[in-house]
Amino acid sequence: MILLDDMLTLHDFSITHYGGAKGIRDQESLSSAIARPFQTFDSIELYSNVFEKAASLAESQIVNHPFTDGNKRTGFLAMTAFLRENGYTLTASNEGAYEFIIGISTGKIKYEEVVKWLTANTTLLQ
Repeated sequence: MILLDDMLTLHDFSITHYGGAKGIRDQESLSSAIARPFQTFDSIELYSNVFEKAASLAESQIVNHPFTDGNKRTGFLAMTAFLRENGYTLTASNEGAYEFIIGISTGKIKYEEVVKWLTANTTLLQ
């Protein structure tokens, strides 16, 4: 599970190492992005597996822009940290991952495609 402190740490890492402005633009969007993977309806999880949860986290973070800067990077870092926490690692090339994240940010890649991409581009950790 990604917590607020985790997301803030990932954002700080992104800005420190790659540049940009620190700061939260919209606290509610940030809280929503963090909570989305764990939403339920009538006690049933809306996102039932690790790929659906990671996809919903990344999409919400990237599309909703809760930070002043670094939303794509932070979304990517949160997604990969969540996958790793659950025993998976990305196998995509840097270029493939970059194009994937840009596709999410421009709206060309939607949630269902994010799930498919993650399923095809991850492997279990050994």
